[in-house]
Amino acid sequence: MAPPNQTDCCGGPSESVAVTTVGVAAARELISPAGGHRYLDVRTEEELRRLGHLVEVDSSLNVPYMFVTPQGSRVKNAQFVEQVASLFTKDEQVVLGCQSGKRSELACIDLQAAGFKNVKNMGGGYLAWLDHGFPVYHIPGQGTA
Repeated sequence: MAPPNQTDCCGGPSESVAVTTVGVAAARELISPAGGHRYLDVRTEEELRRLGHLVEVDSSLNVPYMFVTPQGSRVKNAQFVEQVASLFTKDEQVVLGCQSGKRSELACIDLQAAGFKNVKNMGGGYLAWLDHGFPVYHIPGQGTA
């Protein structure tokens, strides 16, 4: 095991942190107006343009956890925690999502390590959202997958 504050092969903290994961149906309820949670999509901007948003576009918040390099590999967004801290307080209730649930899980670990107390991972991510038949929102004039 790597020393504390080291990262693992995927760019996340190597120490084990308990992440609260909720299914997409529960996440949809939590991010509804009555649910009291905000939604943060950690996919890339290109993914959002191509695949769509899980909440209304005007209330969608996005901070990519990773970027795709020109060579096609992924690198962690070194400013991720700081960028999230500019949008949310450490006490806000936030559901994080991505394509499959892995990046959002890593993002939750980083945010918890930075003192965020109420972050939840949406297990299964966008793919599970689609499997449940939940709506996806697109910016007018942008193509879909």
